[in-house]
Amino acid sequence: MNTKKIELLSPAKDAEVGMAAINHGADAVYIGGPSFGAREKASNSIADIERLCRHAALYDSKVYVTLNTLLYKEELERARQLAYDCWNAGVDALIVQDMQLLDLDLPPIPLHASTQCDNLTVEKVQQLESLGFGQVVLGRELSLKEIREIREKTTVPLEFFVHGALCVSHSGRCYLSQFIGNRSANRGACAQPCRLPYDLLDADGNVLIKNRHLLCLKDLNNSAHLEELMDAGITSFKIEGRMKDADYVKNVTAFYRQKLDAIFERRTEYEMASRGHCQYTFEINPEKSFNRGFTDFFINGRQKGIDSPFTPKSMGEYIGEVEWCNPLRMELVTDKTLHNGDGLCFLSQDNELIGIRADVVNGFVGLSHRGSRLTVSCNRPHGAHRGAKIYRNLDIEWQRQVEASTGNRKIDINLTLAETETGYEMVAVCRDAINRVSTSVTCEKITATNPEKATENIRKKALQWGDTSFNPINLELQFAEPRLIPASVIGEMKRQLVEKLTDALINDHQSHRSLRRIPKEESMQTPTSSFSIVNSQLSILNSPQLPTDPDAIPTQLMTCHHCIRYANGMCSKETGQKATDLFLRPVGYPPLRGGARRAGESSPSERGCPQGGGVTFRLVFDCRHCLMYVQN
Repeated sequence: MNTKKIELLSPAKDAEVGMAAINHGADAVYIGGPSFGAREKASNSIADIERLCRHAALYDSKVYVTLNTLLYKEELERARQLAYDCWNAGVDALIVQDMQLLDLDLPPIPLHASTQCDNLTVEKVQQLESLGFGQVVLGRELSLKEIREIREKTTVPLEFFVHGALCVSHSGRCYLSQFIGNRSANRGACAQPCRLPYDLLDADGNVLIKNRHLLCLKDLNNSAHLEELMDAGITSFKIEGRMKDADYVKNVTAFYRQKLDAIFERRTEYEMASRGHCQYTFEINPEKSFNRGFTDFFINGRQKGIDSPFTPKSMGEYIGEVEWCNPLRMELVTDKTLHNGDGLCFLSQDNELIGIRADVVNGFVGLSHRGSRLTVSCNRPHGAHRGAKIYRNLDIEWQRQVEASTGNRKIDINLTLAETETGYEMVAVCRDAINRVSTSVTCEKITATNPEKATENIRKKALQWGDTSFNPINLELQFAEPRLIPASVIGEMKRQLVEKLTDALINDHQSHRSLRRIPKEESMQTPTSSFSIVNSQLSILNSPQLPTDPDAIPTQLMTCHHCIRYANGMCSKETGQKATDLFLRPVGYPPLRGGARRAGESSPSERGCPQGGGVTFRLVFDCRHCLMYVQN
């Protein structure tokens, strides 16, 4: 039976994090190159990328390099050379946004269409497939129904985000950071103004909601929908986080590795896309890593509670409620073990986030009808109240365990140890029976006087491969008679096999890399010389063309599936009232490069915005399509 390979794709801010992801179960990693990645602070040298590629190739894992910013004309040649450097370093694919790259003389490296291309429709994915893309990263806003429709009408492999931070705007169509501070998201410099606080105003300047993070979303967690997504046609599951440290990547990668492997045990038509299995020495729990609370977003349609209006910071894992407190102590009802130095946080009665450090844990002091009570002393007055929900956003002991974890990823092999005319030969075969290596030694063959003990010692020594990447699961001995083999002889054969098998697996992966599919000219829906994804008219609403100039800022700064009206009980479909325009007023930071207006720009009052100082952003609601636009 033909099986479908399912890829777990993890982020890597550098080579070390990328190797940690692979060691903890990733089938592929994506990483920024020296330039033109959509995270300008996560760039890496070609030498580091080559080192990562060799490590990944051992496990038949892939490395994708992000070349997914919009490019100036004068940067195209440098981007072309970068593509060749990546190909020569062993990279498996480039993730791109700017379609000008299709006109360049590129190496045969496959191209993946970044989520920055705003891939939300059948038509868009069909167009990308016709242009020869090897994989398409779908927009996070899609539902299972929409994904199935795209799969039914296309054949290109589909990639989908399943975990991590969410952009409130459609990717590639957000200009708020560029408008506010000249830091373009499409150039990898997003300042994340969506995480900042705003006041919500009506057209008369009345404050409807004050000082809340109205554009901030919870973090994505689609771990409960992996099997549904696979059946809908997704073959690559992507974890967001190219700015995340190794502890985050280890924990979240291991979490999804275990989830997927459990599905593969039941569903034999699916299998992992790389080789090797991992062992973990820490509690795998995504709540312990950075998160703003979790949502599955729009996977099953529109729902409330996808936003994080009170804080853009990590809450961590829920541990319990306050049973009693004074200014410096609190009793928690919890089933968790706390440690000195743990970071705790909660929302005050005014819904403000407060963080404290647990300096002293006095231990369990008794039981209540709801569970164990734990007394915690805090490093300063905490401001908690009875009934406050307490979260732990830093678990000191867990952090140490994760930092020490190597993942211990192993490749199963079968061994044969046989005698030859002049000594012995050891053969190692990967379980997939594709790779076979052997080594031999010339030495004296000694007949064992105690066959049972000699055979036991041979097996024990031959099956011990320590901290190598290989796990022998079977040893076949082929001797004319029981032999006594010195441990040093067996050790030398194993050392040589490790080197040979490592080189063979790396070379096998790199020599079988997929090549870019060059489409026939007549199959292209749009000539590449005039096509740019951000200029495409195949967007969800066939909206007017967006600028291809990386410096241009359209009036429409954001296109959002998230609707502030819907999230706050003001949806016209629920209230029956007209969805008039609302306004966002930034709180606590200087808008628009210090508030200066660009040449020819009208004032807020001229645009119908409420008065009150500073720049306000207009919210326009397309209720028919359940979309919200943020406009300047």
